[in-house]
Amino acid sequence: MNVNGTPTRTLWPARTGRAVEIIDQTALPHALRTLRLSTLEDAAHAIRSMQVRGAPLIGATAAYGVALALAARADDAALAAALATLAATRPTAVNLHWALARMQVALAPRPPAERADLAWREAAAIADEDAAQCRHIGEHGLALLRPLAERRGRLDVMTHCNAGWLATVDHGTALAPVYAAFEAGIDVHVWVSETRPRNQGLLTAWELKQHGVPHTLIADNAAGLLLARGGANAIDAVIVGADRIAANGDVANKVGTYLKALAARESGVPFYVAAPRSTVDFACASGTAIPIEERAGDELRVVHGCDAALAPVQVRQIPADEAVANPAFDVTPARLVSALITERGLCAASADGLLGLYPEARSEMPAQAHRENARA
Repeated sequence: MNVNGTPTRTLWPARTGRAVEIIDQTALPHALRTLRLSTLEDAAHAIRSMQVRGAPLIGATAAYGVALALAARADDAALAAALATLAATRPTAVNLHWALARMQVALAPRPPAERADLAWREAAAIADEDAAQCRHIGEHGLALLRPLAERRGRLDVMTHCNAGWLATVDHGTALAPVYAAFEAGIDVHVWVSETRPRNQGLLTAWELKQHGVPHTLIADNAAGLLLARGGANAIDAVIVGADRIAANGDVANKVGTYLKALAARESGVPFYVAAPRSTVDFACASGTAIPIEERAGDELRVVHGCDAALAPVQVRQIPADEAVANPAFDVTPARLVSALITERGLCAASADGLLGLYPEARSEMPAQAHRENARA
């Protein structure tokens, strides 16, 4: 997608040396800064500190992290250590573990002398495939959005967190259909929730502005009101991304997603989840088995921003000894999801719906996933 009018990805191979460069998303939206990742430790830190974030981008960065590690030493012990280090960075986004498993399958059978170059090629393939899959998500999502736009002559979409191209290698997941609609000439407007406490909604607003898509930033607690109102200002659809989709269609995404899904159901607004195959955990029977990351309390206690001179500042709004809870994700039950939008098309948020698109995953799916859907 575009930054200052220039097509840009979120990570790319460095022009010199065996390294990758990323957009440092902790500096956005106030500054556009790039970082060079040259070692396994660089990649692990980038994931852990959320310099890269978004499930698909985390997976691609982890794949490059393996490649960076093997540039120095590529024996079995080095491979195992790299996989373990990266797997420990974040618990909820399954794309991380999917990418590491793919790297292990590709690399483990090969002799150490071949692994470094192969790891680099495999990581590049994962990144390119992610961009292509997200583009297809946009195409399939556009088929859902176009009739909604034709009904009113315009399209108002609500999203949560950041599931645009900043959360992937390119195009995005939830925002890919929005970008496709915008490029198709549809009069589209996006309602963007701030997504406290990390404020990833500000990243969504930043990238939409860069690409020229009309949008309005709102406080998280305004979403219910906006979804309930109708008429000329009605919300036509909610589209979010996902960090993990269970085999029964339950969806883990940024905390606050569940509340939007409840409000959308009550208001009769369709609630869509956009994600690639790498986000679907067919081995996870239901959302109750998804680990929920608890992040540091100071993310809630301390606010980051800029002063009048645009210099970075942080302000403590909650005393350091105040007990806080900071869960990073919640789980939206499959029954609240109108449809899943994937690179292979649309499906119901259910075991049968997912297997209709990915029949090759049947052997991975536990029987409990079918029972969960039957109970729902």
